[in-house]
Amino acid sequence: MNIDKINRILQETAYIRTGGSEQELACADYLKTECEKLGFSAHLEAFDVPMAAIRSASLIVDGKSIPCKGYLCAGSAEIEAPLYYMPEVTPCALSQCRGKIVLLDGYLGYWKYQDILANGAAGFITYDGNANYADEDIDQRELRSYVSKGVKLPGVNINAKSAIALVAACAETAKISLAQDEWNGHSHNVIAELPGETDEWIALTAHYDTTSLSTGAYDNMSGCIGLLGIAEAFAAGPRRRGLRLVFCGSEERGLLGSKAYCAAHEGELAKVVLNVNLDMIGSIMGPFNAVCTTEERLVHYIDYLASIEGFPLKSRQDIYSSDSTPFADKGVPAVSFARNATSNTATIHNSYDTLKVMSAAQLARDIDFICAFVGAMANAAHFPVKREIPEKMKEKLDAYLTRKRPKDA
Repeated sequence: MNIDKINRILQETAYIRTGGSEQELACADYLKTECEKLGFSAHLEAFDVPMAAIRSASLIVDGKSIPCKGYLCAGSAEIEAPLYYMPEVTPCALSQCRGKIVLLDGYLGYWKYQDILANGAAGFITYDGNANYADEDIDQRELRSYVSKGVKLPGVNINAKSAIALVAACAETAKISLAQDEWNGHSHNVIAELPGETDEWIALTAHYDTTSLSTGAYDNMSGCIGLLGIAEAFAAGPRRRGLRLVFCGSEERGLLGSKAYCAAHEGELAKVVLNVNLDMIGSIMGPFNAVCTTEERLVHYIDYLASIEGFPLKSRQDIYSSDSTPFADKGVPAVSFARNATSNTATIHNSYDTLKVMSAAQLARDIDFICAFVGAMANAAHFPVKREIPEKMKEKLDAYLTRKRPKDA
């Protein structure tokens, strides 16, 4: 894919497109059209997602109003309670959160939420942003259904500067007021296929949705452009194995698109020999990584191929927090490619994820290497990657997908 086309797509998709929104659907239609321009048969596949719209949200602490955004899908309620800052999730800390509104560090994951719920918390406050940044941005977060399991505490999100001020002032009492409408909506996967000579397929995935503050050039229109680049490179063939492109919706809401695809197409996954996932490539800075949820031999093969192609990278056997994970959980060997910039050169999930962190030339180089890998796999005389997920990878999948509690959670 040439640099002009890469820049055109980045510019034409430079808007916020959260999962289930009209903007996400507009981007799905855009990607479908781009696939059809390359000669692919493409269609949209809808799946259900929880939706919500905040009518009002407020946080009053010791009589002072604190800028906030209410958690979507956290119900409607008004509560007033002592404020308790809990930086660590330990038995000692949890024993002190009963009847209190708990200010938490970090993301509200499944185990953290279930712990404060079981220990009687009345509500919660999280924060994001950076104390050293000039902005006062606040991300619009949601209480994900797999986190709450239907039991909802009211919660709000604030900026890091506000959180620091509350803790520094030893704030005592907080009041959360939250009112919202909730309903079932739809997100969409965009699916395009280029059949091969056999009935085996390689599933190529990248998500196209964004978080509420981000236009998502890096995370993850870059991966979507990577899929289009692969499609362009192999449209003329030959291919022993078919290529199935899946542009996943609502990844930022908990991998909902790839989970929905794997559930809806479970009977077809037996013919999918490999998943290749692209999530954040083409940044100006940052090392290129290959994360293989496969037998370890693929790690070594990618290292060898990178040396042959003169393309520096690091590869490892692990799981990756992206759309490769649901495929691996269904027994499909999966590899995720990413150029992981450091947070001071390219950040994600905030308003700084823009075209400024991207290099069309680097993205083109990344696509060329990925095409070399996909070409070798698609045209292998006998597919070399074993269709098995090692036991230690299954254990990591169990922990990531909250089936088993990890030791450090």
